[in-house]
Amino acid sequence: MKKIIIFGGIALALIAVLVWFGKKNSASPIEYETEKAFKATIIKKSIATGKVTPLEEIEIKPQITGIIDKILLLEGTKVKKGDLIATVRVVPNEQSLISAKGRVDNIKIGLNNSNVSYKRNKNLFEKGVISRAEYEAIELTYNQAKQNLTNAQNDYLIIKKGSSGSGASANTNIIAQMSGTILEIPVKEGDQVIQSNNFNAGTTIASIADMSKMIFEGKVDESEVGKLVNGTKIEISLGAIENKKFPAVLNFIAPKGTEEAGAVQFKIKADVLLDDEYFIRAGYSANAEIVLERKDSVLSIKESLLQFDRKTEKPFVEIKNVEGKFDKKDVKLGTSDGVNVEILEGVTKEDEIKIWNKTSKEDDEKEDN
Repeated sequence: MKKIIIFGGIALALIAVLVWFGKKNSASPIEYETEKAFKATIIKKSIATGKVTPLEEIEIKPQITGIIDKILLLEGTKVKKGDLIATVRVVPNEQSLISAKGRVDNIKIGLNNSNVSYKRNKNLFEKGVISRAEYEAIELTYNQAKQNLTNAQNDYLIIKKGSSGSGASANTNIIAQMSGTILEIPVKEGDQVIQSNNFNAGTTIASIADMSKMIFEGKVDESEVGKLVNGTKIEISLGAIENKKFPAVLNFIAPKGTEEAGAVQFKIKADVLLDDEYFIRAGYSANAEIVLERKDSVLSIKESLLQFDRKTEKPFVEIKNVEGKFDKKDVKLGTSDGVNVEILEGVTKEDEIKIWNKTSKEDDEKEDN
């Protein structure tokens, strides 16, 4: 009796297994969702990172070496050409001052002797004792001595005050050389400043820029620079101003690139059209959107529908046939914007393209069960 029960249980288990396999094999094949090609406008863009800077900016340096005596204006102040920004007090070198003073004194001694000789020989010439040639030679020596004294006195004043005579204020006053906004005053009262010369760039007392004319300066990769053209309209987005794009026009593409982190970058510049509603500060970080290619109303599909052959790496799609199965079809691609891609060959507007990574809802429910 026990054997009958055991054999009966085994038979029932075998029947259950056979029924389960029968249902599994009779299940319908997986159904994939499909999509069709569509007409779309595809715009390929490049993003250049950089900053906005004033078109015109100058640095003001002193004409003499000295110490900042007064700073009369603050950073951010709007100035006109000729406005006084600061004054410099001359601090002469003591050794040079003593040397210049000694030269003046020596020339004065020589001038006194020349004066005495000139007056004596003038009387002799008027009495006819000496010739005109002798008199004129002595007169020339006297006039040269006077000129030497004037030159030495001017040199002494330049060392002592920074200029000779009425020009002192022109050298010690730091004035705006253009109308605009003071961007920076990197010195403070009491700082020593140096005039620019062949061996030194000089101390910058203030930098001024015209903030009504701004440009974008950025860099693009070598793979995209060949597609850029001067005069192209671009859009500038500023990190400091959200949800606002400023129109700009590309006006410069560097003829030479620079290597950065293994990639060659080319500098570009663009004139930015400002909006009076926003105040743009120099040095704002910015991104430029540059349209490299635009295709209007072209046959397109989503890039997610593409598959690639493992051997040839050529793109293809799977198209549903009349039997409900899918046939592999090679495609020729055009412009892509990263979401949609232009189809040049291989697909028509009526074709149903397999969404290879998405099955129908019914199949998903079956798999869950």
